[in-house]
Amino acid sequence: MKSAKTAIRPDLRNVAIIAHVDHGKTTLVDSMLWQSGAFRANQDVAERVMDSMDLEREKGITILAKNTAIRYSGVHATDGPVVLNIVDTPGHADFGGEVERGLEMVDGVLLLVDASEGPLPQTRFVLRKALAKKLPVVLVVNKVDRPDSRIKEVVDETYELFMDLMDDSTDHSVLDFPVVYASARAGRASLNQPEDGGMPDSENLEPLFETLLKAIPAPAYDPEMPLQAHVTNLDASPYLGRLALCRVHAGTLRKGQQVAWCKQDGSIAKVKVVELLMAEALERVPVESAGPGDIVAVAGIADITIGETLADPENPIALPVITVDEPSISMTIGTNTSPLAGRSGTKLTARLLKNRLDSELIGNVSLRVLDTERPDAWEVQGRGELQLAILVELMRREGYELTVGKPQVVTRMVDGKLHEPVERLTVDVPEDFVGAVTQLLGSRKGRMEQMINHGTGWVRLEYLVPARGLIGFRTEFLTETRGTGLLHHVFEKYEPWFGEVRTRPNGSLVADRTGQVTSFACFGLQERGSLFVEPATDVYEGMIVGENSRSEDMDVNICKEKKLTNMRSSTADELERLIPPRLLSLEQALEFCREDECIEVTPAAVRIRKVLLAKVDRDKTRNRNK
Repeated sequence: MKSAKTAIRPDLRNVAIIAHVDHGKTTLVDSMLWQSGAFRANQDVAERVMDSMDLEREKGITILAKNTAIRYSGVHATDGPVVLNIVDTPGHADFGGEVERGLEMVDGVLLLVDASEGPLPQTRFVLRKALAKKLPVVLVVNKVDRPDSRIKEVVDETYELFMDLMDDSTDHSVLDFPVVYASARAGRASLNQPEDGGMPDSENLEPLFETLLKAIPAPAYDPEMPLQAHVTNLDASPYLGRLALCRVHAGTLRKGQQVAWCKQDGSIAKVKVVELLMAEALERVPVESAGPGDIVAVAGIADITIGETLADPENPIALPVITVDEPSISMTIGTNTSPLAGRSGTKLTARLLKNRLDSELIGNVSLRVLDTERPDAWEVQGRGELQLAILVELMRREGYELTVGKPQVVTRMVDGKLHEPVERLTVDVPEDFVGAVTQLLGSRKGRMEQMINHGTGWVRLEYLVPARGLIGFRTEFLTETRGTGLLHHVFEKYEPWFGEVRTRPNGSLVADRTGQVTSFACFGLQERGSLFVEPATDVYEGMIVGENSRSEDMDVNICKEKKLTNMRSSTADELERLIPPRLLSLEQALEFCREDECIEVTPAAVRIRKVLLAKVDRDKTRNRNK
């Protein structure tokens, strides 16, 4: 029962910042907050203030989408101050679920593109999502002051990308997007194209604010419609419990009001809005009411989840549930079953682990948790290795001990044939390494789509590769290109099964007994391959202590002591020269792991081990499979 009337709120704009990873989204939000007067002049504010999680700070990437409100009262706010609700989204496709949710809250997007790198696969991914929702776009060419910037070419590439992503249903007016040239770090923006490597001609971000106010439409609503608020994200507060972040679509939401909670299963319950909060710079402040277009946090509903609707109790009308892309990578997470279990962690039981995975599901729409045959292990499905590795890293820091299996791809049956996910991979490498990279990807069943030589000594290669061929690819790629190559991949589609993909040519060095590593044993073994452990580390039978230089596994005694005699040796005082071991991080360990191996993750250590620890059991299985 819709009426034909529409009204708008000119004092409000909702915008999401989308871009490829590392193109400066969070830095731009920083500059906008500073210039709008959100902080005192002498206030101590960290760089990239929106990245509040420890892991985000360490890795320098955004993991969770967050929103802030900027009160703009500059020269272009002619009718009084305008509140800009800005949603900062992650750039990695692994966290694509966050982007999709963020786009549900807004009326337009800021597309950021690096003035040197140009549009990259994740730019493609996020833009595809924005065009599907028919959101207006403002293009910001960031980092124009880079010495290697090529501004004109990048704008042309972006137009090409738009043309590429448009289908028959897309209105061609989307190509009339405004272009702003900016340097987010310097806090300057301009509508005039600067010289390559030059600064924008304006001293501040005013041109950007002006463009935002003109190009992003104000929230429109129907004044006669009853209350509708869509839950797009969740947060938690130590005092108020679970917070539901909602975008109000119609009607007014008040503190203390009774509302109808339309659940996913179709049932409706009556609940009370205990507290109503609104973002103001980095704080959430309590408010009495919120109107259409506002983004608010609602406290007091303990079990609410993403995609549900708060509506008018007299006339409850539910909004459509948010849909996100299906997961493409899975791994098994179970309790720690190694002989060294329980040494450093505090949360060891299957019950605690299951509760933690269930609580992660609440706020993360792109994850799935499925039961396995074992009561103490679960299959966790997500978008990519990075997303799953970050989940494991968070749990490890919380004191959990876990066993993590090798990442696998999520297959599906189409017309009776097995299909697997295929990723679109873009690689930027210096010309000298093109041959090595082509060879690497050839063995992983990659298909080259295009090759572009910019004439700058760098070549861009585009491939379609099965997702399982990319598991463990990053480390090998960086070794081959001596750390100079750049790679990005994003899910493309499902294709028929490609057959066997051999990714790791080398076998493992496996410890054959429990004990402590000795330097004498390491000295004898370092010719056989590279080691992952240092002397005095505790090991157990079946633990992987290094990589063999040959293709088969080798059982080794890494705890061997030097024979003691009462004869004086002529070389007694010479120290044994040990090559430092390769200490693997969690992501590297996941990449290294094979089908019959898994990873033991504890707060103190990451160990790679065989699934079957006893050599006898492994031999039996090998003979059975022959």
